[in-house]
Amino acid sequence: MNEDTRSPYPEQPPPGAVPPRAAAPEAAPRAAAWADPAPLGLAGFALTTLLLSIINTNLLKETAGILPVLGLALFYGGLAQFAAGLMEFRRGNTFGATAFVSFAAFWLSYWWIAPRVALAGDAHNALGLFLLGWAIFTAYMTIGALRVSLPVLAVFVLLTLTFLFLAIGSFQGGAGHAMTEVGGWFGILTGLAAWYASAAGVINAAHGRTVVPLGSLPGRTEPGERVRHDERSV
Repeated sequence: MNEDTRSPYPEQPPPGAVPPRAAAPEAAPRAAAWADPAPLGLAGFALTTLLLSIINTNLLKETAGILPVLGLALFYGGLAQFAAGLMEFRRGNTFGATAFVSFAAFWLSYWWIAPRVALAGDAHNALGLFLLGWAIFTAYMTIGALRVSLPVLAVFVLLTLTFLFLAIGSFQGGAGHAMTEVGGWFGILTGLAAWYASAAGVINAAHGRTVVPLGSLPGRTEPGERVRHDERSV
Protein backbone atom coordinates (compact mmCIF):
# COMPACT_ATOMS: atom_id res chain seq x y z
CA MET A 1 0.00 0.00 0.00
CA ASN A 2 1.42 3.40 -1.02
CA GLU A 3 1.88 5.93 1.73
CA ASP A 4 -0.01 9.18 1.33
CA THR A 5 2.65 11.93 1.48
CA ARG A 6 0.28 14.80 1.17
CA SER A 7 0.40 17.24 4.08
CA PRO A 8 -2.77 17.63 6.11
CA TYR A 9 -1.95 21.33 6.32
CA PRO A 10 -2.33 23.04 2.97
CA GLU A 11 -0.05 25.86 3.96
CA GLN A 12 2.85 23.50 4.67
CA PRO A 13 4.72 21.47 2.01
CA PRO A 14 4.57 17.66 2.32
CA PRO A 15 7.56 15.90 3.92
CA GLY A 16 10.54 15.72 1.58
CA ALA A 17 9.09 18.20 -0.88
CA VAL A 18 11.32 20.97 -2.18
CA PRO A 19 9.92 24.33 -1.01
CA PRO A 20 9.19 26.79 -3.77
CA ARG A 21 11.78 29.48 -4.27
CA ALA A 22 10.78 32.89 -2.95
CA ALA A 23 10.36 35.51 -5.59
CA ALA A 24 13.32 37.86 -5.71
CA PRO A 25 12.41 41.38 -4.60
CA GLU A 26 12.21 43.84 -7.43
CA ALA A 27 15.19 46.15 -7.65
CA ALA A 28 14.43 49.72 -6.74
CA PRO A 29 14.52 51.98 -9.79
CA ARG A 30 17.79 53.91 -10.02
CA ALA A 31 17.56 57.66 -9.95
CA ALA A 32 18.58 59.34 -13.17
CA ALA A 33 22.09 60.75 -12.98
CA TRP A 34 22.40 64.41 -13.89
CA ALA A 35 25.76 65.79 -14.92
CA ASP A 36 26.98 68.93 -13.21
CA PRO A 37 25.91 71.82 -15.49
CA ALA A 38 28.08 74.42 -13.76
CA PRO A 39 31.19 73.95 -15.96
CA LEU A 40 29.07 74.55 -19.06
CA GLY A 41 27.47 77.68 -17.64
CA LEU A 42 30.80 79.03 -16.43
CA ALA A 43 32.47 78.35 -19.79
CA GLY A 44 29.74 80.16 -21.70
CA PHE A 45 29.96 83.09 -19.32
CA ALA A 46 33.77 83.15 -19.40
CA LEU A 47 34.34 83.33 -23.15
CA THR A 48 31.58 85.85 -23.80
CA THR A 49 32.81 88.07 -20.96
CA LEU A 50 36.42 87.87 -22.10
CA LEU A 51 35.71 88.92 -25.66
CA LEU A 52 33.48 91.84 -24.69
CA SER A 53 35.93 92.95 -22.02
CA ILE A 54 38.80 93.05 -24.50
CA ILE A 55 36.69 95.42 -26.59
CA ASN A 56 35.86 97.52 -23.50
CA THR A 57 39.57 97.94 -22.71
CA ASN A 58 39.98 99.41 -26.21
CA LEU A 59 42.67 96.83 -27.02
CA LEU A 60 40.60 95.73 -30.02
CA LYS A 61 39.61 98.66 -32.21
CA GLU A 62 37.94 96.88 -35.13
CA THR A 63 34.62 98.50 -35.99
CA ALA A 64 32.93 95.12 -36.49
CA GLY A 65 34.53 93.53 -33.42
CA ILE A 66 31.15 93.50 -31.68
CA LEU A 67 29.74 90.90 -34.07
CA PRO A 68 31.49 87.84 -32.54
CA VAL A 69 30.41 89.10 -29.12
CA LEU A 70 26.78 89.24 -30.24
CA GLY A 71 27.03 85.70 -31.59
CA LEU A 72 28.46 84.43 -28.31
CA ALA A 73 25.94 86.47 -26.30
CA LEU A 74 23.07 84.72 -28.08
CA PHE A 75 24.27 81.12 -28.28
CA TYR A 76 26.96 80.53 -25.64
CA GLY A 77 26.57 83.13 -22.93
CA GLY A 78 22.80 83.13 -23.51
CA LEU A 79 21.25 79.82 -24.57
CA ALA A 80 23.95 77.47 -23.24
CA GLN A 81 24.00 79.23 -19.89
CA PHE A 82 20.20 79.21 -19.77
CA ALA A 83 20.19 75.44 -20.28
CA ALA A 84 22.74 75.07 -17.47
CA GLY A 85 20.50 77.13 -15.18
CA LEU A 86 17.49 74.92 -15.91
CA MET A 87 19.54 71.84 -15.03
CA GLU A 88 20.55 73.49 -11.76
CA PHE A 89 16.84 73.89 -10.93
CA ARG A 90 16.43 70.15 -11.51
CA ARG A 91 19.37 69.41 -9.21
CA GLY A 92 17.90 71.63 -6.46
CA ASN A 93 20.71 74.20 -6.59
CA THR A 94 19.01 77.56 -5.97
CA PHE A 95 22.22 79.58 -6.23
CA GLY A 96 23.38 77.99 -9.48
CA ALA A 97 19.96 78.20 -11.09
CA THR A 98 19.50 81.86 -10.17
CA ALA A 99 22.99 82.81 -11.30
CA PHE A 100 23.03 80.99 -14.64
CA VAL A 101 19.49 81.89 -15.73
CA SER A 102 20.00 85.51 -14.69
CA PHE A 103 23.30 85.95 -16.53
CA ALA A 104 21.90 84.11 -19.51
CA ALA A 105 19.17 86.75 -19.52
CA PHE A 106 21.85 89.44 -19.27
CA TRP A 107 23.62 88.17 -22.39
CA LEU A 108 20.38 87.70 -24.31
CA SER A 109 19.31 91.22 -23.43
CA TYR A 110 22.76 92.52 -24.41
CA TRP A 111 22.41 90.73 -27.77
CA TRP A 112 19.10 92.55 -28.30
CA ILE A 113 20.11 95.97 -26.93
CA ALA A 114 23.60 96.55 -28.35
CA PRO A 115 22.78 96.85 -32.08
CA ARG A 116 19.66 98.92 -31.40
CA VAL A 117 21.54 101.41 -29.24
CA ALA A 118 24.03 101.84 -32.08
CA LEU A 119 21.15 102.73 -34.41
CA ALA A 120 18.95 104.70 -31.99
CA GLY A 121 21.59 107.07 -30.65
CA ASP A 122 22.81 108.15 -27.22
CA ALA A 123 21.50 106.16 -24.24
CA HIS A 124 24.48 106.26 -21.88
CA ASN A 125 22.46 107.12 -18.77
CA ALA A 126 19.92 104.38 -19.42
CA LEU A 127 22.74 101.89 -19.98
CA GLY A 128 24.37 103.12 -16.78
CA LEU A 129 21.22 102.27 -14.84
CA PHE A 130 21.06 98.90 -16.59
CA LEU A 131 24.65 98.09 -15.56
CA LEU A 132 24.18 99.45 -12.04
CA GLY A 133 21.22 97.14 -11.54
CA TRP A 134 23.37 94.18 -12.54
CA ALA A 135 26.09 95.34 -10.15
CA ILE A 136 23.60 95.27 -7.27
CA PHE A 137 22.33 91.82 -8.24
CA THR A 138 25.88 90.46 -8.51
CA ALA A 139 26.82 91.99 -5.16
CA TYR A 140 24.17 90.08 -3.21
CA MET A 141 24.87 86.91 -5.19
CA THR A 142 28.45 87.26 -3.98
CA ILE A 143 27.21 86.57 -0.45
CA GLY A 144 25.77 83.28 -1.68
CA ALA A 145 29.05 82.49 -3.45
CA LEU A 146 30.73 82.37 -0.03
CA ARG A 147 29.23 78.87 0.28
CA VAL A 148 30.31 77.60 -3.15
CA SER A 149 34.05 77.67 -3.91
CA LEU A 150 36.97 80.09 -3.95
CA PRO A 151 37.08 80.46 -7.79
CA VAL A 152 33.34 81.10 -7.97
CA LEU A 153 33.63 83.66 -5.18
CA ALA A 154 36.44 85.35 -7.15
CA VAL A 155 34.18 85.43 -10.22
CA PHE A 156 31.41 87.23 -8.36
CA VAL A 157 33.68 89.71 -6.57
CA LEU A 158 35.41 90.63 -9.84
CA LEU A 159 32.12 90.74 -11.73
CA THR A 160 30.60 93.12 -9.19
CA LEU A 161 33.54 95.49 -9.71
CA THR A 162 33.26 95.04 -13.49
CA PHE A 163 29.61 96.07 -13.55
CA LEU A 164 30.26 98.94 -11.16
CA PHE A 165 33.08 100.46 -13.24
CA LEU A 166 31.16 99.91 -16.48
CA ALA A 167 28.15 101.67 -14.96
CA ILE A 168 30.27 104.63 -13.88
CA GLY A 169 31.87 104.77 -17.30
CA SER A 170 28.48 104.66 -18.98
CA PHE A 171 27.17 107.52 -16.82
CA GLN A 172 30.26 109.49 -17.82
CA GLY A 173 29.77 109.01 -21.54
CA GLY A 174 30.10 105.34 -22.37
CA ALA A 175 32.61 103.65 -24.66
CA GLY A 176 36.13 105.03 -24.53
CA HIS A 177 35.82 106.47 -21.02
CA ALA A 178 38.60 105.57 -18.59
CA MET A 179 36.17 103.89 -16.17
CA THR A 180 34.81 101.74 -18.98
CA GLU A 181 38.35 100.62 -19.77
CA VAL A 182 38.96 99.81 -16.09
CA GLY A 183 35.75 97.79 -16.12
CA GLY A 184 37.06 95.98 -19.18
CA TRP A 185 40.23 94.94 -17.36
CA PHE A 186 38.20 93.67 -14.41
CA GLY A 187 36.02 91.85 -16.93
CA ILE A 188 39.07 90.07 -18.34
CA LEU A 189 40.01 88.91 -14.84
CA THR A 190 36.39 87.80 -14.31
CA GLY A 191 36.41 85.74 -17.48
CA LEU A 192 39.71 84.08 -16.58
CA ALA A 193 38.42 83.21 -13.10
CA ALA A 194 35.24 81.73 -14.61
CA TRP A 195 37.30 79.70 -17.08
CA TYR A 196 39.40 78.35 -14.20
CA ALA A 197 36.29 77.32 -12.26
CA SER A 198 34.86 75.66 -15.39
CA ALA A 199 38.11 73.82 -16.12
CA ALA A 200 38.28 72.58 -12.52
CA GLY A 201 34.74 71.20 -12.72
CA VAL A 202 35.38 69.36 -16.00
CA ILE A 203 38.86 68.02 -15.22
CA ASN A 204 38.08 66.93 -11.65
CA ALA A 205 34.89 65.17 -12.75
CA ALA A 206 36.67 63.40 -15.62
CA HIS A 207 39.46 62.13 -13.34
CA GLY A 208 37.21 61.38 -10.38
CA ARG A 209 39.54 63.26 -8.03
CA THR A 210 40.84 66.76 -7.38
CA VAL A 211 43.34 67.60 -10.10
CA VAL A 212 42.64 71.34 -10.35
CA PRO A 213 42.34 72.73 -6.79
CA LEU A 214 39.31 74.80 -5.86
CA GLY A 215 40.59 76.05 -2.54
CA SER A 216 38.54 76.21 0.64
CA LEU A 217 36.31 78.83 2.18
CA PRO A 218 35.81 79.44 5.92
CA GLY A 219 32.60 77.86 7.17
CA ARG A 220 31.99 75.82 4.03
CA THR A 221 31.18 72.16 4.68
CA GLU A 222 32.61 69.77 2.12
CA PRO A 223 30.19 67.18 0.63
CA GLY A 224 32.03 64.26 2.22
CA GLU A 225 31.85 65.91 5.63
CA ARG A 226 28.10 66.45 5.22
CA VAL A 227 27.63 62.76 4.44
CA ARG A 228 29.63 61.67 7.49
CA HIS A 229 27.67 64.08 9.68
CA ASP A 230 24.37 62.71 8.38
CA GLU A 231 25.50 59.13 9.05
CA ARG A 232 26.43 60.02 12.63
CA SER A 233 23.07 61.69 13.21
CA VAL A 234 21.02 58.64 12.13
